[in-house]
Amino acid sequence: MELAKAMGFNGVRKHQKIEDPRFLYWADSLGLLVWEEMPSAYRFTQDSIERLTREWIAAIERDASHPCIIAWVPFNESWGVPDLPDSPSQRHYVQALYHLTKTLDPTRPVIGNDGWESVATDIIGIHDYDDDPARIANRYGLDEVQRSLFKRERPGGRILMLEGQQDQPIMLTEFGGIAYSPDAHGTWGYTRSESAAQFAEKYTNLLNVVRNLPSLAGFCYTQFTDTYQEANGLLYADRTPKFPIEDIALATRGPRSARDRQVEWAWRERIMNFQRHQYLVPAEDYRTQDRH
Repeated sequence: MELAKAMGFNGVRKHQKIEDPRFLYWADSLGLLVWEEMPSAYRFTQDSIERLTREWIAAIERDASHPCIIAWVPFNESWGVPDLPDSPSQRHYVQALYHLTKTLDPTRPVIGNDGWESVATDIIGIHDYDDDPARIANRYGLDEVQRSLFKRERPGGRILMLEGQQDQPIMLTEFGGIAYSPDAHGTWGYTRSESAAQFAEKYTNLLNVVRNLPSLAGFCYTQFTDTYQEANGLLYADRTPKFPIEDIALATRGPRSARDRQVEWAWRERIMNFQRHQYLVPAEDYRTQDRH
């Protein structure tokens, strides 16, 4: 957690994992934001529906009191619901868990299916591993977002929205995936760097574009550290930085200008206003009632 903050990040997306309560305690204490995501089922079956729903309810009930958690994500990349475009029952299931989650906790945003093929969501989470900063800048420029992002673009080869409105905040919730390892054999990444210097240059150039896109409310880089064959971490598996951590932080945050602070404040206001409208807790909500 301290390394994540030292690299310039203010939060983490816990991918396919319900974290240990000790992690959430320290995230609360150190001020690190957490997206909590449910591990996916392998297939769409009666058993998987019942088990995932039961375990997701238990996770929300256990962790809802942690202030570090800022979003709930019941599905990722249509895993466990692979036929969303053609299956009404699978779309209904994602919508049902979205609404169930908002019933159990009306105070936080819910991303029904992160990555693509959204059918119910408060934040449009997009997974896009294009390694060309110029194409990213063009794809998520304000004019292109309004004109073609949800009509023609297919990051990951998937349509972004199947149902619902398109005026929610947009975030790149997976991007980057730049691999660097002294031993290139047996490791993998979406793109590869041949040296630590080239890795630093690619990361800096990509973040300089993503960080300054006014269409994006935020981003989550892939990924924190190398793991097994995946060599696309900012850190090696032993948590050693692949280039100086001060340079990673500068590339992540960028120099803080007056305009940066103004844009950040404007996005915070937009998100908070959206939340006030969407997540106003009614007086009769069971969490607000005195219990005797």
